Amino acid sequence: MNAVRGEATVRLAGVERRLCLTLGALAEIEGALGLEGPGALAERMRALSARDLTAVLAALLRGGGEAAFASELDRAAVTPVEAAEAVAAAFQASV
Repeated sequence: MNAVRGEATVRLAGVERRLCLTLGALAEIEGALGLEGPGALAERMRALSARDLTAVLAALLRGGGEAAFASELDRAAVTPVEAAEAVAAAFQASV
């Protein structure tokens, strides 16, 4: 994990994974959620659907170099609580 880069390490489906809110991940999240700008993202993050949560988590995983797992996320044994906590950890690490 590289804290300077804003990476977070979380356990998903029983395995430690790296997440990172890169500019690419941020752009991917905005596109997936149909948003423009960080203000709209902050508002939307307060009430994500399961589909939105999956899209955000996948983008953060890709930002952390976990592209293979991100592509399998819809089939992975990740609970909604794990997903939400992982997303929160990644955003917190980026501050």
